Amino acid sequence: MLKYIFTLLFPFLLFANLTYDTNSQKELKLLDSFDIEPSFLYDPVMNKIKRKIITKDKHFFRAMNNAYTFIPAIKNALTKYDVPQEFLYLAMAESNFRTKAYSNKRASGLWQFMPRTAKRFHLKIDEYVDERRDLIKSTEAAAKYLSSLHKRFGKWYLAAIAYNCGGGRLSKAIKKAGSDDLKVLLNPKKKYIPRESRNYIRKIVALALIGSDEQYLLSCEYEHLLNRANAYSIAAVRLSSGDSLKRVSKIINIPLRDLKDLNRHLKYDFVPPYARGYDIYIPYIKLAEFKQKYKKQPINKIYKVHVVTRGDNLSYIGKKYGVSYRVIKDFNHLKSNRLSLRQKIIIPIPKRSAKRKLNSRDYYMVKKGDSLESIAKAHRVSVKNLRAQNNIKGSLIRVGDRLRLYE
Repeated sequence: MLKYIFTLLFPFLLFANLTYDTNSQKELKLLDSFDIEPSFLYDPVMNKIKRKIITKDKHFFRAMNNAYTFIPAIKNALTKYDVPQEFLYLAMAESNFRTKAYSNKRASGLWQFMPRTAKRFHLKIDEYVDERRDLIKSTEAAAKYLSSLHKRFGKWYLAAIAYNCGGGRLSKAIKKAGSDDLKVLLNPKKKYIPRESRNYIRKIVALALIGSDEQYLLSCEYEHLLNRANAYSIAAVRLSSGDSLKRVSKIINIPLRDLKDLNRHLKYDFVPPYARGYDIYIPYIKLAEFKQKYKKQPINKIYKVHVVTRGDNLSYIGKKYGVSYRVIKDFNHLKSNRLSLRQKIIIPIPKRSAKRKLNSRDYYMVKKGDSLESIAKAHRVSVKNLRAQNNIKGSLIRVGDRLRLYE
Protein backbone atom coordinates (compact mmCIF):
# COMPACT_ATOMS: atom_id res chain seq x y z
CA MET A 1 0.00 0.00 0.00
CA LEU A 2 2.78 2.44 0.98
CA LYS A 3 4.63 1.51 -2.17
CA TYR A 4 1.49 2.33 -4.23
CA ILE A 5 1.05 5.73 -2.53
CA PHE A 6 4.72 6.57 -3.03
CA THR A 7 4.42 5.67 -6.72
CA LEU A 8 1.52 8.09 -7.09
CA LEU A 9 3.23 10.90 -5.19
CA PHE A 10 6.69 10.48 -6.71
CA PRO A 11 6.09 12.75 -9.77
CA PHE A 12 4.76 15.53 -7.54
CA LEU A 13 7.66 15.21 -5.11
CA LEU A 14 10.08 15.23 -8.02
CA PHE A 15 8.42 18.32 -9.54
CA ALA A 16 8.53 20.12 -6.19
CA ASN A 17 12.23 19.29 -5.85
CA LEU A 18 12.95 20.49 -9.39
CA THR A 19 11.04 23.71 -8.71
CA TYR A 20 13.03 24.27 -5.53
CA ASP A 21 16.31 23.68 -7.38
CA THR A 22 15.23 26.00 -10.19
CA ASN A 23 14.30 28.79 -7.76
CA SER A 24 17.50 28.27 -5.82
CA GLN A 25 19.59 28.47 -8.98
CA LYS A 26 17.78 31.63 -10.05
CA GLU A 27 18.41 33.24 -6.67
CA LEU A 28 22.12 32.41 -6.83
CA LYS A 29 22.32 33.71 -10.40
CA LEU A 30 20.58 36.92 -9.32
CA LEU A 31 23.05 37.47 -6.47
CA ASP A 32 25.91 36.78 -8.86
CA SER A 33 24.66 39.53 -11.18
CA PHE A 34 25.25 41.95 -8.27
CA ASP A 35 28.62 40.28 -7.46
CA ILE A 36 27.15 39.26 -4.08
CA GLU A 37 28.11 36.05 -2.26
CA PRO A 38 25.43 33.28 -1.95
CA SER A 39 25.46 33.58 1.86
CA PHE A 40 23.64 36.93 1.50
CA LEU A 41 20.44 34.94 0.95
CA TYR A 42 20.45 34.39 4.71
CA ASP A 43 21.04 38.03 5.65
CA PRO A 44 18.42 38.60 8.40
CA VAL A 45 17.84 42.29 7.64
CA MET A 46 17.41 41.64 3.91
CA ASN A 47 14.92 38.86 4.62
CA LYS A 48 13.03 41.09 7.04
CA ILE A 49 12.73 43.72 4.29
CA LYS A 50 11.63 41.01 1.86
CA ARG A 51 8.90 39.78 4.23
CA LYS A 52 7.71 43.34 4.77
CA ILE A 53 7.40 43.88 1.01
CA ILE A 54 5.47 40.63 0.64
CA THR A 55 3.03 41.58 3.42
CA LYS A 56 2.27 44.71 1.41
CA ASP A 57 2.33 42.92 -1.95
CA LYS A 58 -0.45 45.12 -3.35
CA HIS A 59 2.05 47.99 -3.52
CA PHE A 60 4.63 45.77 -5.22
CA PHE A 61 2.22 44.46 -7.84
CA ARG A 62 0.66 47.88 -8.44
CA ALA A 63 4.11 49.26 -9.23
CA MET A 64 4.93 46.31 -11.50
CA ASN A 65 1.62 46.62 -13.33
CA ASN A 66 2.07 50.37 -13.83
CA ALA A 67 5.49 49.73 -15.35
CA TYR A 68 4.36 46.70 -17.38
CA THR A 69 4.38 48.56 -20.70
CA PHE A 70 7.85 50.04 -20.44
CA ILE A 71 9.84 47.47 -18.41
CA PRO A 72 11.14 45.72 -21.59
CA ALA A 73 12.40 49.07 -22.90
CA ILE A 74 14.18 49.76 -19.59
CA LYS A 75 15.81 46.33 -19.64
CA ASN A 76 16.98 46.88 -23.23
CA ALA A 77 18.49 50.25 -22.29
CA LEU A 78 20.37 48.69 -19.35
CA THR A 79 21.67 45.87 -21.55
CA LYS A 80 22.85 48.41 -24.13
CA TYR A 81 25.35 49.71 -21.56
CA ASP A 82 26.23 46.28 -20.12
CA VAL A 83 24.40 46.89 -16.85
CA PRO A 84 22.71 43.79 -15.37
CA GLN A 85 18.96 43.83 -16.02
CA GLU A 86 18.39 43.23 -12.31
CA PHE A 87 19.22 46.92 -11.79
CA LEU A 88 15.67 47.47 -12.95
CA TYR A 89 14.83 47.04 -9.27
CA LEU A 90 17.09 49.92 -8.33
CA ALA A 91 14.61 52.14 -10.18
CA MET A 92 11.79 50.45 -8.28
CA ALA A 93 13.57 51.14 -4.99
CA GLU A 94 14.17 54.76 -5.99
CA SER A 95 10.76 55.73 -7.36
CA ASN A 96 8.40 52.75 -7.29
CA PHE A 97 8.44 53.13 -11.10
CA ARG A 98 6.68 56.51 -10.90
CA THR A 99 8.06 58.79 -13.60
CA LYS A 100 6.73 61.86 -11.77
CA ALA A 101 8.36 60.94 -8.44
CA TYR A 102 9.95 63.99 -6.82
CA SER A 103 11.85 64.22 -3.54
CA ASN A 104 12.32 67.11 -1.13
CA LYS A 105 15.98 67.07 -2.18
CA ARG A 106 14.91 67.96 -5.77
CA ALA A 107 15.57 64.47 -7.18
CA SER A 108 13.11 63.51 -9.90
CA GLY A 109 12.03 60.69 -12.19
CA LEU A 110 12.36 56.90 -12.26
CA TRP A 111 16.02 57.04 -11.26
CA GLN A 112 15.72 60.07 -8.96
CA PHE A 113 18.35 62.24 -10.62
CA MET A 114 19.42 65.47 -8.97
CA PRO A 115 19.59 68.48 -11.35
CA ARG A 116 23.39 68.59 -11.28
CA THR A 117 23.78 64.87 -12.05
CA ALA A 118 21.12 65.13 -14.77
CA LYS A 119 23.09 67.91 -16.44
CA ARG A 120 26.27 65.85 -16.22
CA PHE A 121 24.57 63.10 -18.23
CA HIS A 122 22.97 65.51 -20.72
CA LEU A 123 19.38 65.28 -19.52
CA LYS A 124 17.59 68.47 -20.52
CA ILE A 125 15.58 70.46 -17.95
CA ASP A 126 13.92 73.60 -19.28
CA GLU A 127 10.55 75.33 -19.69
CA TYR A 128 9.17 72.45 -21.75
CA VAL A 129 10.79 69.20 -20.63
CA ASP A 130 12.35 67.49 -17.65
CA GLU A 131 14.18 64.53 -19.13
CA ARG A 132 14.80 63.03 -15.72
CA ARG A 133 11.25 61.77 -16.26
CA ASP A 134 12.00 60.46 -19.74
CA LEU A 135 11.69 56.66 -19.58
CA ILE A 136 14.55 55.88 -21.97
CA LYS A 137 16.86 58.90 -21.72
CA SER A 138 16.87 58.76 -17.91
CA THR A 139 17.50 54.99 -17.98
CA GLU A 140 20.40 55.41 -20.39
CA ALA A 141 21.80 58.16 -18.17
CA ALA A 142 21.42 55.90 -15.10
CA ALA A 143 23.09 53.03 -16.98
CA LYS A 144 26.05 55.27 -17.93
CA TYR A 145 26.32 56.45 -14.34
CA LEU A 146 26.17 52.91 -12.94
CA SER A 147 28.74 51.75 -15.51
CA SER A 148 31.11 54.52 -14.45
CA LEU A 149 30.63 53.57 -10.79
CA HIS A 150 31.25 49.89 -11.60
CA LYS A 151 34.43 50.81 -13.45
CA ARG A 152 35.53 52.82 -10.43
CA PHE A 153 34.72 50.27 -7.71
CA GLY A 154 34.85 46.95 -9.59
CA LYS A 155 31.68 45.36 -8.20
CA TRP A 156 28.04 45.89 -9.02
CA TYR A 157 26.83 45.98 -5.42
CA LEU A 158 29.34 48.78 -4.79
CA ALA A 159 27.99 50.66 -7.83
CA ALA A 160 24.46 50.38 -6.37
CA ILE A 161 25.59 51.63 -2.94
CA ALA A 162 27.54 54.51 -4.51
CA TYR A 163 24.45 55.46 -6.52
CA ASN A 164 22.71 56.02 -3.20
CA CYS A 165 25.36 57.60 -0.96
CA GLY A 166 27.84 58.94 -3.53
CA GLY A 167 31.19 57.69 -4.77
CA GLY A 168 33.21 59.87 -2.44
CA ARG A 169 31.33 58.68 0.63
CA LEU A 170 31.78 55.03 -0.38
CA SER A 171 35.51 55.46 -1.08
CA LYS A 172 36.00 56.84 2.43
CA ALA A 173 33.97 53.96 3.88
CA ILE A 174 36.06 51.33 2.05
CA LYS A 175 39.29 53.00 3.18
CA LYS A 176 38.09 53.14 6.78
CA ALA A 177 36.88 49.52 6.74
CA GLY A 178 40.00 48.28 4.97
CA SER A 179 37.72 46.18 2.77
CA ASP A 180 35.04 46.44 0.12
CA ASP A 181 33.40 43.20 1.25
CA LEU A 182 29.63 43.66 1.52
CA LYS A 183 29.37 41.94 4.87
CA VAL A 184 32.00 44.28 6.31
CA LEU A 185 30.44 47.43 4.87
CA LEU A 186 27.01 46.47 6.24
CA ASN A 187 28.29 46.14 9.81
CA PRO A 188 25.63 48.01 11.87
CA LYS A 189 28.03 48.73 14.74
CA LYS A 190 30.87 50.16 12.66
CA LYS A 191 28.48 52.22 10.47
CA TYR A 192 30.92 52.49 7.60
CA ILE A 193 28.09 53.56 5.30
CA PRO A 194 24.84 55.32 6.25
CA ARG A 195 21.95 53.18 7.49
CA GLU A 196 19.90 54.24 4.47
CA SER A 197 22.57 52.85 2.14
CA ARG A 198 22.91 49.63 4.16
CA ASN A 199 19.19 48.99 3.71
CA TYR A 200 19.20 50.31 0.14
CA ILE A 201 21.23 47.44 -1.31
CA ARG A 202 19.17 45.00 0.74
CA LYS A 203 15.92 46.43 -0.60
CA ILE A 204 17.10 46.18 -4.21
CA VAL A 205 18.06 42.52 -3.75
CA ALA A 206 14.79 41.78 -1.91
CA LEU A 207 12.73 43.33 -4.71
CA ALA A 208 14.70 41.44 -7.35
CA LEU A 209 14.22 38.13 -5.52
CA ILE A 210 10.47 38.69 -5.30
CA GLY A 211 10.19 39.83 -8.90
CA SER A 212 12.00 36.73 -10.19
CA ASP A 213 10.16 34.19 -7.98
CA GLU A 214 7.92 32.41 -10.48
CA GLN A 215 6.14 30.33 -7.86
CA TYR A 216 5.28 33.40 -5.81
CA LEU A 217 3.98 35.29 -8.86
CA LEU A 218 1.91 32.28 -9.93
CA SER A 219 0.44 31.84 -6.46
CA CYS A 220 -0.55 35.52 -6.44
CA GLU A 221 -2.12 35.21 -9.90
CA TYR A 222 0.37 37.64 -11.42
CA GLU A 223 1.92 35.20 -13.88
CA HIS A 224 1.43 37.78 -16.66
CA LEU A 225 4.41 39.63 -15.17
CA LEU A 226 6.57 36.71 -16.29
CA ASN A 227 5.55 37.10 -19.94
CA ARG A 228 6.53 40.60 -20.95
CA ALA A 229 6.95 40.45 -24.70
CA ASN A 230 8.38 43.16 -26.92
CA ALA A 231 4.83 43.76 -28.14
CA TYR A 232 4.22 45.56 -24.87
CA SER A 233 7.22 47.81 -25.28
CA ILE A 234 7.42 51.35 -26.60
CA ALA A 235 8.80 53.14 -29.64
CA ALA A 236 10.22 56.64 -30.06
CA VAL A 237 8.74 58.79 -32.83
CA ARG A 238 9.55 62.36 -33.83
CA LEU A 239 6.91 65.09 -33.85
CA SER A 240 7.32 68.41 -35.60
CA SER A 241 8.02 71.56 -33.57
CA GLY A 242 5.30 72.29 -30.99
CA ASP A 243 2.95 69.51 -32.18
CA SER A 244 0.01 68.51 -30.00
CA LEU A 245 -0.22 65.24 -28.07
CA LYS A 246 -3.98 65.36 -28.47
CA ARG A 247 -3.60 65.32 -32.24
CA VAL A 248 -1.28 62.29 -32.05
CA SER A 249 -3.67 60.43 -29.72
CA LYS A 250 -6.43 60.84 -32.32
CA ILE A 251 -4.20 59.81 -35.21
CA ILE A 252 -3.13 56.51 -33.63
CA ASN A 253 -6.38 56.04 -31.71
CA ILE A 254 -5.15 55.76 -28.13
CA PRO A 255 -6.45 57.66 -25.08
CA LEU A 256 -4.64 60.94 -24.45
CA ARG A 257 -4.13 59.88 -20.85
CA ASP A 258 -2.19 56.78 -21.94
CA LEU A 259 -0.01 58.88 -24.22
CA LYS A 260 0.72 61.33 -21.40
CA ASP A 261 1.66 58.43 -19.09
CA LEU A 262 4.42 57.46 -21.51
CA ASN A 263 5.63 61.05 -21.84
CA ARG A 264 5.74 62.51 -18.33
CA HIS A 265 8.89 64.39 -19.24
CA LEU A 266 6.73 66.84 -21.22
CA LYS A 267 5.59 69.75 -19.07
CA TYR A 268 2.78 70.71 -21.43
CA ASP A 269 0.36 68.81 -23.66
CA PHE A 270 2.58 69.60 -26.63
CA VAL A 271 6.17 68.97 -27.60
CA PRO A 272 8.67 71.83 -27.31
CA PRO A 273 8.86 74.37 -30.14
CA TYR A 274 12.45 73.30 -30.89
CA ALA A 275 13.43 73.78 -34.53
CA ARG A 276 14.17 70.09 -35.14
CA GLY A 277 11.06 68.80 -33.42
CA TYR A 278 11.08 66.38 -30.51
CA ASP A 279 10.71 62.64 -29.84
CA ILE A 280 7.84 61.14 -27.86
CA TYR A 281 6.98 57.55 -26.96
CA ILE A 282 4.05 55.53 -28.22
CA PRO A 283 3.18 51.83 -27.75
CA TYR A 284 5.26 49.76 -30.18
CA ILE A 285 2.12 48.12 -31.57
CA LYS A 286 1.06 51.59 -32.80
CA LEU A 287 4.30 52.36 -34.64
CA ALA A 288 3.19 51.16 -38.10
CA GLU A 289 -0.05 53.12 -37.78
CA PHE A 290 1.86 56.27 -36.79
CA LYS A 291 4.21 55.99 -39.77
CA GLN A 292 1.28 55.54 -42.12
CA LYS A 293 -0.96 58.33 -40.78
CA TYR A 294 1.23 61.01 -39.18
CA LYS A 295 1.96 64.05 -41.32
CA LYS A 296 3.43 67.38 -40.32
CA GLN A 297 0.73 70.03 -40.02
CA PRO A 298 1.18 73.83 -40.02
CA ILE A 299 1.12 74.98 -36.42
CA ASN A 300 -1.49 77.65 -37.14
CA LYS A 301 -3.86 74.83 -38.12
CA ILE A 302 -3.46 73.20 -34.71
CA TYR A 303 -3.60 76.12 -32.25
CA LYS A 304 -5.39 79.37 -31.61
CA VAL A 305 -4.20 82.33 -33.66
CA HIS A 306 -4.34 85.78 -32.03
CA VAL A 307 -4.30 88.88 -34.25
CA VAL A 308 -2.50 91.75 -32.51
CA THR A 309 -4.60 94.87 -31.92
CA ARG A 310 -3.71 98.27 -30.49
CA GLY A 311 -2.50 98.05 -26.89
CA ASP A 312 -1.54 94.37 -27.06
CA ASN A 313 1.74 93.14 -25.63
CA LEU A 314 3.05 89.65 -24.82
CA SER A 315 2.23 89.96 -21.11
CA TYR A 316 -1.38 90.98 -21.81
CA ILE A 317 -1.88 88.27 -24.44
CA GLY A 318 -0.38 85.65 -22.11
CA LYS A 319 -2.69 86.71 -19.29
CA LYS A 320 -5.72 86.63 -21.61
CA TYR A 321 -5.12 83.04 -22.66
CA GLY A 322 -3.47 81.73 -19.51
CA VAL A 323 -0.19 81.05 -21.29
CA SER A 324 3.26 82.23 -20.20
CA TYR A 325 4.53 85.09 -22.36
CA ARG A 326 7.83 83.19 -22.64
CA VAL A 327 6.05 80.24 -24.23
CA ILE A 328 4.24 82.53 -26.68
CA LYS A 329 7.57 84.12 -27.54
CA ASP A 330 9.20 80.72 -28.17
CA PHE A 331 6.29 79.40 -30.21
CA ASN A 332 6.44 82.39 -32.50
CA HIS A 333 10.25 82.50 -32.61
CA LEU A 334 10.24 86.15 -31.56
CA LYS A 335 13.64 87.70 -30.89
CA SER A 336 12.17 90.68 -29.03
CA ASN A 337 8.99 91.58 -27.16
CA ARG A 338 7.89 94.03 -29.85
CA LEU A 339 4.65 93.32 -31.69
CA SER A 340 3.10 95.02 -34.71
CA LEU A 341 -0.55 95.69 -35.52
CA ARG A 342 -2.35 92.79 -37.21
CA GLN A 343 0.58 90.48 -36.51
CA LYS A 344 -0.59 86.87 -36.15
CA ILE A 345 0.54 85.21 -32.93
CA ILE A 346 0.28 81.44 -32.29
CA ILE A 347 -1.20 80.61 -28.87
CA PRO A 348 -0.58 76.96 -27.95
CA ILE A 349 -4.12 76.15 -26.82
CA PRO A 350 -6.79 74.23 -28.79
CA LYS A 351 -7.85 76.13 -31.91
CA ARG A 352 -11.56 76.16 -31.01
CA SER A 353 -10.92 77.43 -27.49
CA ALA A 354 -10.92 81.18 -26.87
CA LYS A 355 -9.58 81.31 -23.31
CA ARG A 356 -8.87 77.74 -22.29
CA LYS A 357 -5.82 77.63 -20.05
CA LEU A 358 -3.04 75.12 -20.45
CA ASN A 359 -3.70 72.03 -18.37
CA SER A 360 -1.01 71.79 -15.71
CA ARG A 361 -1.76 71.23 -12.05
CA ASP A 362 1.90 71.25 -11.11
CA TYR A 363 2.54 74.86 -12.16
CA TYR A 364 1.22 78.31 -11.34
CA MET A 365 1.20 81.49 -13.40
CA VAL A 366 2.03 84.60 -11.42
CA LYS A 367 -0.78 87.18 -11.28
CA LYS A 368 -0.83 90.81 -10.16
CA GLY A 369 -0.47 91.09 -6.38
CA ASP A 370 1.14 87.65 -5.95
CA SER A 371 4.21 87.06 -3.83
CA LEU A 372 6.23 83.94 -3.13
CA GLU A 373 4.72 83.80 0.34
CA SER A 374 1.10 84.06 -0.87
CA ILE A 375 1.65 81.42 -3.59
CA ALA A 376 3.39 79.06 -1.16
CA LYS A 377 0.59 79.41 1.38
CA ALA A 378 -2.18 78.91 -1.21
CA HIS A 379 -0.61 75.73 -2.57
CA ARG A 380 0.75 74.35 0.70
CA VAL A 381 4.41 74.36 -0.30
CA SER A 382 7.32 76.13 1.35
CA VAL A 383 8.88 79.32 0.02
CA LYS A 384 12.22 77.53 0.18
CA ASN A 385 10.88 74.81 -2.12
CA LEU A 386 9.51 77.38 -4.58
CA ARG A 387 12.87 79.13 -4.72
CA ALA A 388 14.75 75.85 -5.21
CA GLN A 389 12.50 74.52 -7.96
CA ASN A 390 12.43 77.78 -9.89
CA ASN A 391 16.03 78.94 -9.34
CA ILE A 392 14.89 82.14 -7.58
CA LYS A 393 17.57 83.68 -5.38
CA GLY A 394 15.59 86.54 -3.88
CA SER A 395 11.85 87.23 -3.82
CA LEU A 396 11.40 88.93 -7.20
CA ILE A 397 8.71 87.40 -9.43
CA ARG A 398 6.92 88.94 -12.40
CA VAL A 399 3.36 88.76 -13.68
CA GLY A 400 3.26 86.01 -16.32
CA ASP A 401 6.07 83.95 -14.78
CA ARG A 402 5.28 80.23 -14.61
CA LEU A 403 6.37 78.65 -11.34
CA ARG A 404 6.86 74.98 -10.65
CA LEU A 405 4.90 73.87 -7.58
CA TYR A 406 4.96 70.12 -7.03
CA GLU A 407 7.68 68.65 -9.25
